[in-house]
Amino acid sequence: MTNLLVRPHAPDASGAVLEVTPRSAGWSHVGFKVVTLEPGQRFEGGDAARETCLVVMSGKAAVTVADEAFGEIGGRASVFEDAAPGAVYAPAGAAFSVTAVTPVELALCSAPAKPGLPPRLIAAGDMPREVRGQGTNVRHVRNILPETAPAEGLLVVEVITPGGHWSSYPPHKHDTATDGEETALEETYYHRLNPPQGFAFQRVYTDDRSLDETVCVQDGDVVMVPRGYHPVGAPHGYDLYYLNVMAGPHRKWIFRNDPAHDWIARKS
Repeated sequence: MTNLLVRPHAPDASGAVLEVTPRSAGWSHVGFKVVTLEPGQRFEGGDAARETCLVVMSGKAAVTVADEAFGEIGGRASVFEDAAPGAVYAPAGAAFSVTAVTPVELALCSAPAKPGLPPRLIAAGDMPREVRGQGTNVRHVRNILPETAPAEGLLVVEVITPGGHWSSYPPHKHDTATDGEETALEETYYHRLNPPQGFAFQRVYTDDRSLDETVCVQDGDVVMVPRGYHPVGAPHGYDLYYLNVMAGPHRKWIFRNDPAHDWIARKS
């Protein structure tokens, strides 16, 4: 099994089914955890040196950050429903709690930060879905925490790729800090499939092929992208959802397409 792939496990006492930390990933910025909660179950967290974007991917939950109650957020039945998730920004140093009202699938997306920003609800109206690409490169994108919204280092986005389509395509990378041309961002992809018995493929590769891995993705898997290009393909019959978390030294997403395949992006 490739070391870029992290598979879920049975819920632990806190409800966690999957976690990527900077230490486990061998990098410096991105942290990612998935927690499943039953109605009434409570999850608590917070880190003095890390900011967190709490994403209620499915279900409904009551969220409190630093004693500020945001009420019940979320509510969609599935990540494949055409509706925004519930989302709250928790700054570094702020304790938070999430209490499930219905069964909940919660993502905790984190990055290094200093205290100072206020906690806030990310309104559904601030997360419109947009369509990108043409033909079998069409995918549906929802920016949860883009670079235009306040945060120290985090970028969070979710994407649905219809069955038979490609995503993160043409292959692109963001692993080199080149002023105005590319930024260095670590990234995780959390994958869900509909129907759940399906599969998808993700390739992660560098120009010199010192990294070149093709991963068969199943429902609930995470693929880590420390560097390199990272396209994703969804087979016919299986829609693919993924939640991306990105962070690096500079909070800006500037990518470079693989020169061999950049013609696809330029084709009218």
